[in-house]
Amino acid sequence: MSDQTPEIFDDLYLGLQAGGALRKKRRGEELTEQEEAALTRWQRLSVWRKTVAIGAFSLGTFGLGFTLGGIVFGRRRRAKA
Repeated sequence: MSDQTPEIFDDLYLGLQAGGALRKKRRGEELTEQEEAALTRWQRLSVWRKTVAIGAFSLGTFGLGFTLGGIVFGRRRRAKA
């Protein structure tokens, strides 16, 4: 499992790069070679690896938002009491 951990982060970063490239492509902007390569690599990635990368991003974002929300709103609630 520890051997796969760096791959998950690589896949996550690749997904973020590909997402940015897709947005540029939709707006009609020209892509750099790096963005083209990221988009091509993301499209060739297996479905389960894409799912794991997207799931990890979603879970991380939700967890961070939940934690920060608890800290911010927890302090407000204590201040009113």
